[in-house]
Amino acid sequence: MAIIGIMDSGVGGLSVFREIRKALPDERYIYYSDNANCPYGEKTPDFIRDRLRTITDIFLARGAQAAVLACNTATGAAIEVLRSEYSIPFVGMEPAVKPAALGTQSGVIGVLATAGTLKASKYLTTKGHFEDNVRIIEHVGKGFVELVENGELTGPHAENVVRRSLTPLLEEGADRIVLGCTHYPFLLETLRKVASDEGYPDVQFIDPAPAVARRLVNVLKEKGIALKDKNPGVEFLSSGPRENLESLAASI
Repeated sequence: MAIIGIMDSGVGGLSVFREIRKALPDERYIYYSDNANCPYGEKTPDFIRDRLRTITDIFLARGAQAAVLACNTATGAAIEVLRSEYSIPFVGMEPAVKPAALGTQSGVIGVLATAGTLKASKYLTTKGHFEDNVRIIEHVGKGFVELVENGELTGPHAENVVRRSLTPLLEEGADRIVLGCTHYPFLLETLRKVASDEGYPDVQFIDPAPAVARRLVNVLKEKGIALKDKNPGVEFLSSGPRENLESLAASI
């Protein structure tokens, strides 16, 4: 059987869990939302590493055999440290710069992410592989995480918040936009509406979650971790209020 822990600063990691469960429907999952400390984007790497150690210990106490850091900021800050300190495999996030760079027609791609992700060495290394061939425009999705944590995914206020960060990328000619935070896919309907309203209906938004799910499948096979739990399901845990976690989880 496989027991897999999935952690995020809040509900955003549910966008990754959704894809993982499609690929591995018969496993047992533990999802931890650290929403009492959300967002991670402005937290220090030391703080994030300490939180993820605590969450990993919770997973291990429940028998987890693998863990997914369903948060770009957490991945950048902590995944190498966690891999050095724990024996279970960790799968992390990486902004999908490669498919965006390979797919662009305009030669310009946009990256929407948290400040922490945009400063992380993992992202900067990935960016460095492609920035000689395409122009990469970055913007922090200001207020995006808060919208999702509050369950405000559509409507005029959500559109105004999204427009402030998305429009600069569109105006620079980006035709592929990477969603570099796991919260952002929950705003996809609003992102597409704003892009269309601004005169860019053909822009494509790229979510790395399906690639993460595929990577997890491969890691479990490589490590010889047996699949198909006798009691598949998911346990939801959180460090703060559970209402929006339970509501959004029920919708995926």
